[in-house]
Formats: sequence, C-alpha cells, structure tokens
Amino acid sequence: MGKLKLKTDPEVDVVFSNYPDFVRKKMQFLREFVIKTAEEMEEITVLEETLKWGEPSFVTKNGSTLRIDWKEKTPDQYAMYFQCTSRLVDTFKLVFDDKFQYEGKRAIVFQVNQKIPEMKLKECIKASLRYHKVKDQITLGI
Repeated sequence: MGKLKLKTDPEVDVVFSNYPDFVRKKMQFLREFVIKTAEEMEEITVLEETLKWGEPSFVTKNGSTLRIDWKEKTPDQYAMYFQCTSRLVDTFKLVFDDKFQYEGKRAIVFQVNQKIPEMKLKECIKASLRYHKVKDQITLGI
C-alpha cells in the first residue's frame, strides 16, 4: 500500500455536521469507506476531499469525481454519485446487476435501513478513483 495524502476542505466537516442525526453515521461510513479504499490503492497518492455542488466529493489525479450526499426531499435514502457522462454506472449495472439500486447513469442509491454490499461497493469506488486509467477496459477493471 502506498502512503495516501488526504487533503480535506474544512467546509466538508460543516456539511457532515449539518446532516440529520439519523443519517450522519451512514454518510460518515461512506466517507470513511472511500478514504479507506483509496488508502488500499497503490496508485492513489493524493485524495482531495472537497465540495462540488455543495456535496462532499472525492477527487484523484486519474479518477472521476465521486460525490456522496443525502437530500431532504428523499429522506429515506442517501447516495453515491458518479459523473453521468462516464461509463461508471452503466458498467456497475452490467457487472453487479441488481445488487444496487441505481438512479439513471449518475448514482448508486442506498436506503437508510439497508445493509451495503461493501465488497461490491469497494469495486465501484476503485473504478471511479482510477477511471481515466481503466475507461478503455470493458468492465473498467472490475
């Protein structure tokens, strides 16, 4: 494993502190899971945690921006968002079929009471964090 340098915008913590209690732990889990996954990837040396469209986002040199958020209008769910112009979500559907609930070409959606299939989600995160290195592979290296 490489040594990961995490650069966090302090405003990210503000967003997390504003999530309602019932979903904050779920969101914190996703946040830590993305960071832990990046730490396991030899090719990732810098992970930037920032805000894009007001949502906690993760950016790497060769990756596609990955975002996470909970929305008040859909209080029973939270999501991991991917660039809709990428092949990421279409590939996740191909590889993992019905293991996830999807929102179009842009998100994997989780219900607040759902157990997350962690090993499969880890593969999705890895594909996103290294997207520009694997985008020519049929299943993005999954």
